[in-house]
Amino acid sequence: METTYTIGRLAEAAAVPVSTVRYYEHRGLLEPDRRTHARYRIYTAEGLKRLRFIKSAQSSGFTLKDIRLLLDLRDGAADPCGEVRAVVANRLAHVGTQLRELRRVERVLRETLAWCDEPRARGCCPAIEGLETAASRVTRREKSPTRRKGSR
Repeated sequence: METTYTIGRLAEAAAVPVSTVRYYEHRGLLEPDRRTHARYRIYTAEGLKRLRFIKSAQSSGFTLKDIRLLLDLRDGAADPCGEVRAVVANRLAHVGTQLRELRRVERVLRETLAWCDEPRARGCCPAIEGLETAASRVTRREKSPTRRKGSR
């Protein structure tokens, strides 16, 4: 006899809240295998496997749109490796962009922290003045007509 799960037991087995299971259902990523006469959701081991895949992919940085595509490819009849590679490469490029932005933020925060250690006149905060200067540099860069969108 196949193992089945109610929504609560499925959520517990995948270590997610029940609201997450319902959300994934609402987004079309997960469906109950059947419903009881009382309309309770019933899932099989395949539903648990799918839920764990969604959770794993999401924690790896994939968007729900990416995950839907990956699930469609997984569930399709053809060999999906080429298409999966394209999804993963796209996500990796996006992560690279995020990392560059985070490094910029880290640099600004380190500079700001260093300014906090500088001697200052009463009522004057070098960190605030430095952040104002940094903000004006970013604004000038964003308004620069020679800069193309997405270039750094």
